[in-house]
Amino acid sequence: MDPASQLVRLGDFARKDGLPFARDLLRKARGALDGVASTLLGRDLEERLRRVSHELAPHGVDPFGWDPEYARYVIAAATALSRSYFRTVVTGIERMPAGRVILVANHSGQIPLDGVIVAISVFLEGNPPRIVRAMVEKWAQTLPFVSTFFAKCGQVVGVPENAALLLQRGEPLLVFPEGTKGLAKTFQHRYELTDFGLGFMRLALATDTPILPVAVIGAEEQYISVANMKSVAKALHMPSFPIIPQLFLPGGALPLPTRYRIQFGDPLYFRGDADDDDAVIEEKVWVVKATIQSMLNRGLMERKSLFF
Repeated sequence: MDPASQLVRLGDFARKDGLPFARDLLRKARGALDGVASTLLGRDLEERLRRVSHELAPHGVDPFGWDPEYARYVIAAATALSRSYFRTVVTGIERMPAGRVILVANHSGQIPLDGVIVAISVFLEGNPPRIVRAMVEKWAQTLPFVSTFFAKCGQVVGVPENAALLLQRGEPLLVFPEGTKGLAKTFQHRYELTDFGLGFMRLALATDTPILPVAVIGAEEQYISVANMKSVAKALHMPSFPIIPQLFLPGGALPLPTRYRIQFGDPLYFRGDADDDDAVIEEKVWVVKATIQSMLNRGLMERKSLFF
């Protein structure tokens, strides 16, 4: 019998015959997790979660699969990561407009922790608190367990139909127009923006949505990549294959505890036809890219230390 069939039979046996000790173990584990989450969140953040849950999922789970019970643990973990590990500094959050908005940020860090920190910053510091949706790369949905995890956290596959529906619901949408090219930048090219895709601008024009530029400083140094083996990545059907020396050191699998600095800029408003030629759209995209690059340059000049 193959392993999958064995697991199915084991699950049937557990449901049929009880296994009280297993149910009791799961109940205790759930209770322990609830206790940890409550400690990490505290009364203020529990109230913030209650507010967004009432708005997004008054009957349990929202149409995209966001589960407030599941999200509670993720928010608790992300809060600890942001406040205790990366010690995130957030500026300009008051510039975020109400209603639908597209947050456009630079992408980096080899793994998408920058998206986690931007999203939790809006939840923690925004007034009112809001759940930020991120457009997930299609290839990520092929990874085991990832599709379910992202759905319960409220993240959706990055296709235009999903994005438009979220904006119609008045939700904030986070996009990284650099895509995996930005995520996989080597240390030599840190804070140098790669080419932006045009899709976010066409979406903004089609839905009459303001764009909020976001500069993320700190993620570029969390995993220092010295090279990207494109041939290996192609052979393994991966978007990139970075060479990261720190991974070979004790504890190197953890990102370096750089200090994240998240800066929200002034919202940008664009008018025009979403079906315009690429050359017309590129001019508008250039404005957004130049704005974020300027914010990064200014933030780097003001930064006194990588870790403090």
